[in-house]
Amino acid sequence: METAGLQINDSPAVIPAPRRTPQLVLCAVEDDLAEAWLEIARDRPEISVHRGTILELDVDAVVSPANSYGWMRGGIDAVYAQVFPQIEETVRRAVLAYHGGELPVGEALVVRTGRPMPAWLVSAPTMREPGERLPKDTVHPYLAARAVFRLWSGGRLESGTPLRRAVSALAMPGLGTGVGGVSPQDCARQVAAAWDEVMA
Repeated sequence: METAGLQINDSPAVIPAPRRTPQLVLCAVEDDLAEAWLEIARDRPEISVHRGTILELDVDAVVSPANSYGWMRGGIDAVYAQVFPQIEETVRRAVLAYHGGELPVGEALVVRTGRPMPAWLVSAPTMREPGERLPKDTVHPYLAARAVFRLWSGGRLESGTPLRRAVSALAMPGLGTGVGGVSPQDCARQVAAAWDEVMA
């Protein structure tokens, strides 16, 4: 079993050769989020925007903006739970095993999806409790994005393989923009700040 988060799954993974630079794909179904994403992607060549669902993409990993307990019952997490059988159980087992049952906002872990593409799911809570409405001055999108980027840039799998070798392209939905109530513009600004701090 791996985490780091590393991964949960004992079966060996085929690690693809890394692309030259990491590629972050920001996803949006709603126009206002897509526009906010486009604004921050304009001056960051490693970031692109996809207007559509996150599961349409050919990427190595997807981000789950979950809650601290790993419940995946709403929003994009509910979609992941349908598409990747056992993913909620896998995330919850990792949260229990490595974080005592609660993964704090500001930390992230990665688990296997059980599918070849995307092979990985990065769980990065944007809220402690499921369905929590975030305050207007929240910095949770920043904290979640920073946790994802730190894990992506410096995390290692249990085998010792750097996570950045296994994940060259990562797709991210809005962080806290659904039930959390964060505006697309605030989310985008915070994700950009986290990117510039960790990945630039």
